[in-house]
Amino acid sequence: MNTYTIDLSLRPTTFDLWHVCLAGTAAALALLLIVVLISVLVGMRRCRRAAVTDAAPVAPVPKPEPEIKIVEKIVEVEKIVQAPAPDPVVLKEATPDAALQLLSLLQKEARFIDFIKEDVSAFSDADIGAAARVVHQGCTKAINEHFTLAAISQDQEGSRVTLNKGFDANSFRLTGNIVGEAPFTGTLVHKGWQVTDLRLPKLTEGHNAKIIAAAEVEL
Repeated sequence: MNTYTIDLSLRPTTFDLWHVCLAGTAAALALLLIVVLISVLVGMRRCRRAAVTDAAPVAPVPKPEPEIKIVEKIVEVEKIVQAPAPDPVVLKEATPDAALQLLSLLQKEARFIDFIKEDVSAFSDADIGAAARVVHQGCTKAINEHFTLAAISQDQEGSRVTLNKGFDANSFRLTGNIVGEAPFTGTLVHKGWQVTDLRLPKLTEGHNAKIIAAAEVEL
């Protein structure tokens, strides 16, 4: 039986085709390994960068505020303007003292109350005329002494006058056929009277103005 001994320390002194192929394969494998290692390193670096990027806080991107469009609506409000209510009619209570004073003065100067309370049907016209003259004179004296009178209209009675719009209805009283609005044209029937000054005597305290004429007793 033959025995073969292999000396591993021996080095080939010549290169054949097999050795060439073996050396090329080793070089190719080494180059491929280097490429794989480089690819792995590049991949790991990219993964690390991606991890850092994901871990970093992302600042919130402010949302653009929606544009607010203010639409002004002009609302026309119809105001219902009510006609002003007419002023309430205030009835002033007349103080009776002044009227009672006037009756007392007419009685004093003209015996006015006696005249109108007398039954004149039993007297003749001449007697009534004579008594009326006395009453007239006494009334004139009493009125002129305590009142100043003036005519409202300066036109002559019976003349044509025109009342324009806005005339004083308290001073002029319309009679007859009243149609439409002023101006009114008509005949002056009465010129009217108004008191421009009043001079009634003052009453003493405790005076009873209702006593027009005291009853007279002759002793």
